[in-house]
Amino acid sequence: MEDAEELIWENHTVMTEFILQGFSDLQALPAILLFVVVLVMYIVTMMRNSLNITLILAYPLLHTSVYFFLSNLSFLEICYTSVTIPKMLVNLLVELRTISYSGCIAQMCFFSLLGTAKCLLLPAMAYDRFMAICHPLCYVFAMNRRVCGCLVAGSWLSGVAVALIQTALIAKVPFCGSNAIDHFFCDIVPLIQLACGDTSVNWTELLAVATFVVIVPFGMFLVSYICIISTILRMPSAEGSGKAFSTCSTHLMGVFLFYGTCCTMYLSHTSSNSLELTDCSPCCIQWLGQC
Repeated sequence: MEDAEELIWENHTVMTEFILQGFSDLQALPAILLFVVVLVMYIVTMMRNSLNITLILAYPLLHTSVYFFLSNLSFLEICYTSVTIPKMLVNLLVELRTISYSGCIAQMCFFSLLGTAKCLLLPAMAYDRFMAICHPLCYVFAMNRRVCGCLVAGSWLSGVAVALIQTALIAKVPFCGSNAIDHFFCDIVPLIQLACGDTSVNWTELLAVATFVVIVPFGMFLVSYICIISTILRMPSAEGSGKAFSTCSTHLMGVFLFYGTCCTMYLSHTSSNSLELTDCSPCCIQWLGQC
């Protein structure tokens, strides 16, 4: 038993790199064309968000709660895309798309941190819009600098906590089989699926995180916007309601796209795997006694 366990951890320690297979199905598409498309989108994203932050900082009239949240969201978007896109661009130009073990774990950690922070920042922005439209007389007092700062800080601290927990749990499981990740970056789900051994704790933690970081904030977001839309529809002025709708429409589309992607990527896997073991490689069967 001890020899088998020692063998697993020896295999775990010699896993020095992973192969990213996210673009294996796009062989018919020229890699250079995909590289150019992704690079242009990345540059546009960086420039747009950088411009948002610069304008908000430069103009005192924009130093309000709504633009405070927007500047933080723009900073999150810059970091969020920079965690995955640069490595993706490099891999598009090389034949063997690899990433080191430590680089993969670091990428997963930062992606989890920023994703969690964004999931929690979006309902905070929805609450800000709710107070501004539904309770305008209380808005200045309810959304002061201290409250806004606490909401943003809470989002970031929650992201740090989730990232540290997930990183600690994934670092404990051995990787003694294939090192090919069926994704274009290191995410928590492909890594858990690739691990051998008992990963039920990882799936359970991921299900809990997906529930409290995706489902609950999305529910809060929906409640806020149901109240907002209800208030807008009761506005006597068509001009006022149109302005309110235009303010919220972009936020709504972006949030539905983001949360929809999160639900597809995480909840669809955790619901069926939270209490199951992943596929075992031959070196794990001796240790577990079963597959």
